[in-house]
Amino acid sequence: MKRLQRAVNLCLGVISGLVLGLAGFGNAYAVGPGADVCKGCHEDKTASYEASVHGQKGNLKGPSNAGECSTCHGDATAHVSAGGGRGVGGIKNPGGKTMSAEEKSQTCLACHDGNRNLAYWDSGRHKKNDVSCNNCHSIHGTSTGNNDKMLKAGGPSISPYVTTVRQRQYETCNTCHKDKTAQILKTSHHPVVEGKVKCSDCHNPHGALSPAMIKGDSVNELCGTCHAEKRGPFINEHPPVAENCLACHAPHGSNHAKLLEQALPRLCQDCHDAASHLGQIWSAKDAFALGTGQPGFANSGRAIGRSCLNCHTQIHGSNAPANQGQRFLR
Repeated sequence: MKRLQRAVNLCLGVISGLVLGLAGFGNAYAVGPGADVCKGCHEDKTASYEASVHGQKGNLKGPSNAGECSTCHGDATAHVSAGGGRGVGGIKNPGGKTMSAEEKSQTCLACHDGNRNLAYWDSGRHKKNDVSCNNCHSIHGTSTGNNDKMLKAGGPSISPYVTTVRQRQYETCNTCHKDKTAQILKTSHHPVVEGKVKCSDCHNPHGALSPAMIKGDSVNELCGTCHAEKRGPFINEHPPVAENCLACHAPHGSNHAKLLEQALPRLCQDCHDAASHLGQIWSAKDAFALGTGQPGFANSGRAIGRSCLNCHTQIHGSNAPANQGQRFLR
């Protein structure tokens, strides 16, 4: 009987400890007068917050269930006592200009630091260039109705395809990366504007150890995730292809077909001079006898401006045998 009593007392002690611990955990966040008091002056902010991901009642991990406004803005007791006002009472404003980028991001990282997508935040270019979380995200939501990762509105509305009221991700990125805006609108481009590809499909905006924060150890590995047929391995590899896809392609957009850096044959002739195929024009008489020195054959014909890919179709690599594979022929 005594043994049973001790067991019961032990269980009650553990339960009491858990309850007190949870209560203490909640009190660590529940600081300040509460959202109802803040709503008296900041009704527009509280309304937009309640409509966001953080403010949803079912979000058990959201600040709305652990301190509400004070979680990000600090204890507003002095602020309320002083009658409110911008910068009065020691209130924190991550959206203002008084806090540094590091301080703004730390406000978010207080909860999100354990997110695996932020593992390389300290190594990323955004952090090193003083970009803070609120430069891209808005915890209060936006007037555009965009709740997709709470991306911040204000980017250039350049999309000719309007199928949703949400701002697409690239518009947020283009608020800083304006040079890419022109590129993705070129004739040949990845379907970013059309909404089929996002910037984050290739780049990790929260940091990476790779160049340009791409989601791969190399450019070729990243491109191969979608273009697997170009990845190989091949018996006969085209050296520039094996080295870097960007040797020939402009990933964000180009005025030449297939996102090529230059039109053919000029792109190929950057490496391949006229040692094999002369650059003159072919005529019916000249055929392939150009430059042979035979009487009656002129050094002019119709090869200029022709596409190398008319014959060398397997330009990324070939598994064909002998000379056919070595020359990447069809």
